[in-house]
Amino acid sequence: MSLFGATSGFGSSGDRCLGNDVEVTSPPDDSISCLAFSPPLHLCFQILIMGSSFTLLPKQMHTGPVLDVCWSDDGSKVFTASCDKTAKMWDLNSNQAMQIAQHEGPIKAIHWIKDFSVSSLQFWDTRSPNPMMSLQMPERCYCADVVYPMAVVATAERGLIVYQLENQPSEFRRIDSPLKHQHRCVAIFKDKQNKPTGFALGSIEGRVAIHYINPPNPAKDNFTFKCHRSNGTNTATPQDIYAVNAISFHPVHGTLATVGSDGRFSFWDKDARTKLKTSEQLDQPITACCFNSNGNIFAYASSYDWSKGHEYYNPQKKNYIFLRNAAEELKPRNKKW
Repeated sequence: MSLFGATSGFGSSGDRCLGNDVEVTSPPDDSISCLAFSPPLHLCFQILIMGSSFTLLPKQMHTGPVLDVCWSDDGSKVFTASCDKTAKMWDLNSNQAMQIAQHEGPIKAIHWIKDFSVSSLQFWDTRSPNPMMSLQMPERCYCADVVYPMAVVATAERGLIVYQLENQPSEFRRIDSPLKHQHRCVAIFKDKQNKPTGFALGSIEGRVAIHYINPPNPAKDNFTFKCHRSNGTNTATPQDIYAVNAISFHPVHGTLATVGSDGRFSFWDKDARTKLKTSEQLDQPITACCFNSNGNIFAYASSYDWSKGHEYYNPQKKNYIFLRNAAEELKPRNKKW
Protein backbone atom coordinates (compact mmCIF):
# COMPACT_ATOMS: atom_id res chain seq x y z
CA MET A 1 0.00 0.00 0.00
CA SER A 2 1.18 3.53 -0.75
CA LEU A 3 -0.07 6.98 0.11
CA PHE A 4 -0.53 10.16 -1.92
CA GLY A 5 -2.30 8.50 -4.84
CA ALA A 6 0.35 5.96 -5.84
CA THR A 7 -1.15 2.85 -7.36
CA SER A 8 -1.62 0.01 -4.88
CA GLY A 9 0.90 -2.77 -5.36
CA PHE A 10 3.96 -2.35 -7.59
CA GLY A 11 3.26 -3.76 -11.03
CA SER A 12 -0.21 -5.06 -10.13
CA SER A 13 -3.15 -5.31 -12.50
CA GLY A 14 -4.68 -1.95 -13.32
CA ASP A 15 -1.51 0.12 -12.80
CA ARG A 16 -0.81 2.89 -15.28
CA CYS A 17 2.55 2.34 -16.93
CA LEU A 18 5.04 3.94 -19.30
CA GLY A 19 6.62 0.87 -20.81
CA ASN A 20 7.25 -1.28 -17.74
CA ASP A 21 7.37 1.68 -15.36
CA VAL A 22 4.44 2.36 -13.04
CA GLU A 23 3.08 5.90 -12.98
CA VAL A 24 2.31 7.47 -9.61
CA THR A 25 -1.03 9.20 -9.97
CA SER A 26 -1.80 12.78 -8.87
CA PRO A 27 1.75 14.19 -8.91
CA PRO A 28 2.45 17.80 -7.79
CA ASP A 29 1.53 20.58 -10.20
CA ASP A 30 4.81 22.41 -9.56
CA SER A 31 8.29 21.19 -10.58
CA ILE A 32 9.50 18.20 -8.56
CA SER A 33 12.85 18.86 -6.89
CA CYS A 34 13.33 15.75 -4.76
CA LEU A 35 12.08 12.24 -4.02
CA ALA A 36 12.64 10.16 -0.87
CA PHE A 37 11.47 6.71 0.18
CA SER A 38 10.60 5.98 3.78
CA PRO A 39 13.11 3.95 5.86
CA PRO A 40 12.72 0.14 5.89
CA LEU A 41 11.37 0.30 9.46
CA HIS A 42 8.00 1.26 8.02
CA LEU A 43 6.80 -2.31 7.50
CA CYS A 44 3.18 -1.63 6.59
CA PHE A 45 3.81 0.78 3.73
CA GLN A 46 6.38 3.00 2.11
CA ILE A 47 5.54 6.65 1.57
CA LEU A 48 6.97 8.41 -1.44
CA ILE A 49 7.13 12.15 -0.82
CA MET A 50 7.82 14.80 -3.38
CA GLY A 51 9.49 18.12 -2.68
CA SER A 52 9.27 21.45 -4.53
CA SER A 53 5.52 21.68 -4.55
CA PHE A 54 4.00 21.66 -1.11
CA THR A 55 0.69 20.27 -2.42
CA LEU A 56 1.23 16.93 -0.71
CA LEU A 57 2.24 18.35 2.66
CA PRO A 58 -0.14 19.62 5.35
CA LYS A 59 -1.83 22.80 4.16
CA GLN A 60 0.15 26.00 4.75
CA MET A 61 3.14 24.04 6.01
CA HIS A 62 5.40 26.31 3.93
CA THR A 63 4.83 29.60 2.17
CA GLY A 64 7.38 28.82 -0.56
CA PRO A 65 8.52 25.84 -2.65
CA VAL A 66 10.02 22.86 -0.81
CA LEU A 67 13.53 22.18 -2.13
CA ASP A 68 14.42 19.07 -0.15
CA VAL A 69 12.97 16.42 2.17
CA CYS A 70 14.34 13.67 4.40
CA TRP A 71 13.03 11.09 6.88
CA SER A 72 13.82 10.42 10.52
CA ASP A 73 15.46 7.05 11.09
CA ASP A 74 12.27 5.53 12.52
CA GLY A 75 10.11 6.74 9.63
CA SER A 76 7.74 8.68 11.88
CA LYS A 77 8.75 12.19 10.83
CA VAL A 78 9.52 14.04 7.62
CA PHE A 79 11.80 17.09 7.51
CA THR A 80 11.38 19.74 4.84
CA ALA A 81 13.62 22.56 3.58
CA SER A 82 11.97 25.50 1.86
CA CYS A 83 12.52 28.70 -0.07
CA ASP A 84 10.64 30.44 2.74
CA LYS A 85 13.92 30.18 4.72
CA THR A 86 12.54 27.64 7.21
CA ALA A 87 12.90 23.94 7.86
CA LYS A 88 9.99 22.10 9.40
CA MET A 89 9.29 18.75 11.00
CA TRP A 90 6.11 16.92 10.00
CA ASP A 91 4.97 14.32 12.53
CA LEU A 92 3.09 11.70 10.53
CA ASN A 93 1.34 10.24 13.56
CA SER A 94 -0.28 13.51 14.58
CA ASN A 95 -0.21 15.11 11.09
CA GLN A 96 1.19 18.24 12.73
CA ALA A 97 4.10 20.35 11.49
CA MET A 98 6.41 22.59 13.47
CA GLN A 99 9.30 24.86 12.50
CA ILE A 100 12.70 23.57 13.59
CA ALA A 101 15.13 25.86 11.75
CA GLN A 102 15.45 29.36 10.29
CA HIS A 103 18.08 30.57 7.81
CA GLU A 104 18.85 33.93 6.27
CA GLY A 105 18.11 32.57 2.79
CA PRO A 106 16.32 29.65 1.10
CA ILE A 107 17.35 26.23 2.50
CA LYS A 108 18.68 24.01 -0.28
CA ALA A 109 19.28 20.70 1.52
CA ILE A 110 18.27 18.92 4.71
CA HIS A 111 19.50 15.59 6.15
CA TRP A 112 18.73 13.57 9.26
CA ILE A 113 21.75 12.20 11.13
CA LYS A 114 21.18 9.94 14.13
CA ASP A 115 19.87 12.23 16.90
CA PHE A 116 20.07 15.55 15.12
CA SER A 117 19.31 16.99 11.71
CA VAL A 118 21.50 19.18 9.53
CA SER A 119 20.14 21.70 7.07
CA SER A 120 22.71 23.39 4.91
CA LEU A 121 25.56 23.75 7.43
CA GLN A 122 23.62 24.61 10.54
CA PHE A 123 23.07 21.79 13.01
CA TRP A 124 19.80 21.59 14.92
CA ASP A 125 18.47 19.65 17.84
CA THR A 126 14.76 19.38 17.06
CA ARG A 127 13.95 20.03 20.72
CA SER A 128 15.50 23.51 20.62
CA PRO A 129 14.62 26.64 18.57
CA ASN A 130 18.29 27.63 18.25
CA PRO A 131 21.01 25.93 16.20
CA MET A 132 23.42 23.81 18.22
CA MET A 133 26.26 24.65 15.81
CA SER A 134 26.95 26.66 12.66
CA LEU A 135 29.81 26.14 10.23
CA GLN A 136 30.67 29.02 7.93
CA MET A 137 30.85 28.23 4.23
CA PRO A 138 32.80 30.32 1.71
CA GLU A 139 29.87 30.51 -0.71
CA ARG A 140 26.22 29.60 -1.25
CA CYS A 141 25.32 25.93 -0.95
CA TYR A 142 24.18 24.44 -4.27
CA CYS A 143 23.89 20.79 -3.23
CA ALA A 144 24.85 18.51 -0.36
CA ASP A 145 24.79 14.90 0.78
CA VAL A 146 25.25 13.21 4.15
CA VAL A 147 26.14 9.60 4.91
CA TYR A 148 27.24 9.52 8.53
CA PRO A 149 29.98 10.31 9.47
CA MET A 150 30.66 12.16 6.20
CA ALA A 151 29.04 15.23 4.67
CA VAL A 152 29.90 16.78 1.31
CA VAL A 153 28.78 20.27 0.32
CA ALA A 154 29.17 21.77 -3.15
CA THR A 155 28.97 25.55 -3.28
CA ALA A 156 28.91 28.35 -5.79
CA GLU A 157 32.21 29.09 -7.56
CA ARG A 158 32.79 25.31 -7.84
CA GLY A 159 33.64 24.91 -4.17
CA LEU A 160 33.77 21.45 -2.55
CA ILE A 161 34.01 20.89 1.21
CA VAL A 162 34.06 17.58 3.07
CA TYR A 163 32.97 17.57 6.72
CA GLN A 164 33.42 14.93 9.40
CA LEU A 165 30.44 14.62 11.73
CA GLU A 166 31.72 12.41 14.54
CA ASN A 167 32.00 14.03 17.98
CA GLN A 168 32.28 17.73 17.14
CA PRO A 169 31.36 18.26 13.45
CA SER A 170 34.16 20.07 11.63
CA GLU A 171 35.60 20.78 8.22
CA PHE A 172 37.75 17.87 7.07
CA ARG A 173 39.03 18.94 3.66
CA ARG A 174 38.50 21.36 0.80
CA ILE A 175 38.85 19.82 -2.64
CA ASP A 176 39.67 21.38 -5.99
CA SER A 177 36.69 20.65 -8.18
CA PRO A 178 37.35 18.07 -10.92
CA LEU A 179 34.58 19.72 -12.98
CA LYS A 180 34.89 22.98 -14.88
CA HIS A 181 31.29 24.14 -14.63
CA GLN A 182 28.65 24.78 -12.00
CA HIS A 183 27.85 21.90 -9.65
CA ARG A 184 24.28 20.61 -9.72
CA CYS A 185 24.16 17.45 -7.54
CA VAL A 186 26.34 15.31 -5.28
CA ALA A 187 25.92 11.80 -3.82
CA ILE A 188 28.18 9.93 -1.38
CA PHE A 189 29.08 6.29 -2.05
CA LYS A 190 30.27 3.56 0.32
CA ASP A 191 33.00 0.90 0.22
CA LYS A 192 32.49 -2.84 0.72
CA GLN A 193 32.59 -2.34 4.50
CA ASN A 194 29.58 -0.01 4.16
CA LYS A 195 31.58 3.09 5.09
CA PRO A 196 31.38 6.35 3.12
CA THR A 197 34.50 6.59 1.00
CA GLY A 198 33.87 9.12 -1.77
CA PHE A 199 31.28 10.95 -3.82
CA ALA A 200 29.91 11.45 -7.31
CA LEU A 201 29.48 15.05 -8.45
CA GLY A 202 27.29 16.19 -11.35
CA SER A 203 27.41 19.47 -13.23
CA ILE A 204 25.42 21.55 -15.71
CA GLU A 205 27.89 20.43 -18.38
CA GLY A 206 26.64 16.84 -18.73
CA ARG A 207 29.55 15.37 -16.82
CA VAL A 208 30.00 13.39 -13.59
CA ALA A 209 33.12 13.13 -11.43
CA ILE A 210 33.88 10.10 -9.26
CA HIS A 211 36.09 11.21 -6.37
CA TYR A 212 37.50 9.10 -3.52
CA ILE A 213 38.47 10.90 -0.32
CA ASN A 214 41.63 8.84 0.29
CA PRO A 215 42.31 6.87 -2.91
CA PRO A 216 45.39 4.59 -3.14
CA ASN A 217 46.08 5.99 -6.61
CA PRO A 218 44.37 9.40 -7.10
CA ALA A 219 45.36 9.74 -10.76
CA LYS A 220 43.79 6.38 -11.56
CA ASP A 221 40.93 6.05 -9.09
CA ASN A 222 39.43 9.53 -9.50
CA PHE A 223 37.94 10.20 -12.92
CA THR A 224 35.17 12.03 -14.80
CA PHE A 225 32.85 10.86 -17.55
CA LYS A 226 30.44 12.46 -20.00
CA CYS A 227 26.71 11.80 -19.80
CA HIS A 228 23.35 13.27 -20.79
CA ARG A 229 24.55 14.41 -24.18
CA SER A 230 23.17 13.78 -27.65
CA ASN A 231 23.80 14.15 -31.38
CA GLY A 232 27.51 14.84 -31.96
CA THR A 233 29.90 11.96 -31.34
CA ASN A 234 33.22 13.76 -31.93
CA THR A 235 34.79 17.19 -31.65
CA ALA A 236 33.89 18.03 -35.26
CA THR A 237 30.16 17.74 -34.59
CA PRO A 238 28.50 19.94 -31.93
CA GLN A 239 26.78 18.11 -29.11
CA ASP A 240 23.64 18.95 -27.22
CA ILE A 241 24.79 19.05 -23.58
CA TYR A 242 22.39 18.81 -20.65
CA ALA A 243 22.63 19.28 -16.90
CA VAL A 244 22.90 16.29 -14.56
CA ASN A 245 19.99 16.98 -12.21
CA ALA A 246 20.40 14.17 -9.68
CA ILE A 247 22.59 11.18 -8.76
CA SER A 248 21.57 8.22 -6.63
CA PHE A 249 23.57 5.13 -5.60
CA HIS A 250 22.03 1.67 -5.45
CA PRO A 251 21.99 0.62 -1.76
CA VAL A 252 23.09 -2.98 -2.47
CA HIS A 253 25.25 -3.02 -5.61
CA GLY A 254 26.92 0.40 -5.32
CA THR A 255 26.08 1.17 -8.94
CA LEU A 256 24.50 4.54 -9.66
CA ALA A 257 21.77 6.32 -11.55
CA THR A 258 21.95 9.76 -13.10
CA VAL A 259 19.03 11.80 -14.45
CA GLY A 260 19.27 14.83 -16.67
CA SER A 261 17.69 17.74 -18.45
CA ASP A 262 17.68 15.62 -21.61
CA GLY A 263 14.73 13.65 -20.22
CA ARG A 264 16.69 10.43 -19.75
CA PHE A 265 17.98 8.34 -16.88
CA SER A 266 21.15 6.27 -17.11
CA PHE A 267 22.55 3.49 -14.93
CA TRP A 268 26.32 3.16 -14.42
CA ASP A 269 28.88 0.85 -12.80
CA LYS A 270 31.62 3.17 -11.51
CA ASP A 271 33.98 0.32 -10.56
CA ALA A 272 33.90 -1.30 -14.01
CA ARG A 273 33.49 2.14 -15.63
CA THR A 274 30.55 0.80 -17.59
CA LYS A 275 27.24 2.23 -18.70
CA LEU A 276 24.54 -0.30 -17.81
CA LYS A 277 21.51 1.32 -19.43
CA THR A 278 20.11 4.53 -20.88
CA SER A 279 16.37 5.10 -21.02
CA GLU A 280 14.18 6.32 -23.81
CA GLN A 281 13.81 10.09 -23.90
CA LEU A 282 10.87 11.80 -22.20
CA ASP A 283 9.50 15.08 -23.53
CA GLN A 284 10.70 17.08 -20.50
CA PRO A 285 13.64 16.88 -18.05
CA ILE A 286 13.99 14.28 -15.33
CA THR A 287 14.55 16.33 -12.18
CA ALA A 288 14.87 13.84 -9.29
CA CYS A 289 15.46 10.17 -8.54
CA CYS A 290 16.00 7.73 -5.67
CA PHE A 291 16.05 4.02 -4.75
CA ASN A 292 14.04 2.33 -2.03
CA SER A 293 15.91 0.72 0.87
CA ASN A 294 16.64 -2.63 -0.81
CA GLY A 295 17.19 -1.19 -4.29
CA ASN A 296 14.32 -3.03 -5.94
CA ILE A 297 12.47 0.14 -6.95
CA PHE A 298 13.89 3.14 -8.77
CA ALA A 299 11.74 6.28 -8.59
CA TYR A 300 12.21 9.20 -10.97
CA ALA A 301 10.32 12.42 -11.61
CA SER A 302 9.79 14.29 -14.85
CA SER A 303 9.01 18.02 -14.74
CA TYR A 304 10.38 21.37 -15.88
CA ASP A 305 13.80 22.13 -14.36
CA TRP A 306 13.83 25.89 -15.13
CA SER A 307 17.11 25.58 -17.05
CA LYS A 308 15.68 27.72 -19.88
CA GLY A 309 14.07 30.31 -17.64
CA HIS A 310 10.49 31.14 -16.74
CA GLU A 311 9.47 31.93 -20.33
CA TYR A 312 9.68 28.22 -21.22
CA TYR A 313 7.57 27.08 -18.28
CA ASN A 314 4.25 25.60 -19.40
CA PRO A 315 1.82 25.26 -16.47
CA GLN A 316 -0.43 23.06 -18.62
CA LYS A 317 2.25 20.42 -19.07
CA LYS A 318 1.77 17.46 -16.76
CA ASN A 319 4.48 16.30 -14.35
CA TYR A 320 5.18 12.60 -13.87
CA ILE A 321 6.59 10.29 -11.23
CA PHE A 322 7.45 6.73 -12.24
CA LEU A 323 8.49 3.62 -10.32
CA ARG A 324 10.73 1.12 -12.08
CA ASN A 325 11.68 -2.42 -11.15
CA ALA A 326 15.46 -2.01 -10.90
CA ALA A 327 16.44 -5.31 -9.26
CA GLU A 328 18.35 -6.67 -12.29
CA GLU A 329 19.36 -3.60 -14.29
CA LEU A 330 21.65 -2.18 -11.60
CA LYS A 331 23.74 -5.33 -11.10
CA PRO A 332 27.48 -4.69 -11.74
CA ARG A 333 29.06 -5.68 -15.06
CA ASN A 334 32.60 -6.49 -16.14
CA LYS A 335 32.85 -4.51 -19.36
CA LYS A 336 34.86 -1.27 -19.20
CA TRP A 337 34.10 2.07 -20.84
